[in-house]
Amino acid sequence: MIARLTGQLDAVADDFCIVDVGGVGYQVFCAAKTLRNLPRPGETVKLAIVTHVREDHIHLYGFASEQEKQWFALLQTVQGVGAKVALAILSVLAPHELADAIAAGDKASVARASGVGPKLAQRICIELKDKAAGGPAIAVVGDAAP
Repeated sequence: MIARLTGQLDAVADDFCIVDVGGVGYQVFCAAKTLRNLPRPGETVKLAIVTHVREDHIHLYGFASEQEKQWFALLQTVQGVGAKVALAILSVLAPHELADAIAAGDKASVARASGVGPKLAQRICIELKDKAAGGPAIAVVGDAAP
């Protein structure tokens, strides 16, 4: 599995970027916040990666930090949250903002994400409340925050 990519940023689109690593261009789907903070094309970029292998595709999801990557995985433990919705949530809430919103039960903040209605936002807040109680520096998937 691919866990990290470091290479030259080739292009940025609405929901993905292309990272050139040794002449191979990798399409990496990212949250909007991550895409906005990337360097200019031609500059070096380093992304933490989650590799999704399915029967019909292989997708790479990129993150600016390990904490963002951990929240991506944690969000997907909630029924109804897949990779697309998890990225949408991380597009509107940075990891520390998401932790604060969940800890406070602020389902309105979570529901700002595309594809997240009030019921799903409430489910996210309820199911992840104990995990968000530690604040924004929690270790979600076994790794420490960056």
